[in-house]
Amino acid sequence: MEPVTSQPIDPAAVATAQRKTLSPMSERRMRRLLDVLCDGTRLKIVRALRDNQLAASDLARILGRSRSATSQHLRVLREADVVQPSRNGNVVRYKLASDINAEILKDIGRAFDRLEPETA
Repeated sequence: MEPVTSQPIDPAAVATAQRKTLSPMSERRMRRLLDVLCDGTRLKIVRALRDNQLAASDLARILGRSRSATSQHLRVLREADVVQPSRNGNVVRYKLASDINAEILKDIGRAFDRLEPETA
């Protein structure tokens, strides 16, 4: 590793970059969100919930997975504050949360929408 020089080449740029670094708490939150994002099934769940509220069994049908496996993914998304459950009788439906994590995931999903080929 190269030693740090005593004087920055561009002090203004260094100062700006230092102000934009994440706090340790924000860094942990970002790391957790990125862990959640690294799973294709969870990304599919987020995409399915962008405009819908769906029960775990309906999400399982969409994903082609068991309800149990889908529920495990929903648990991870719930713990990361990405989805919120709401109960109506004995049916629990999931929707995207409205916090920053869910907004980041929505933006990522929209970016991938642009990569999808147009269907006629």
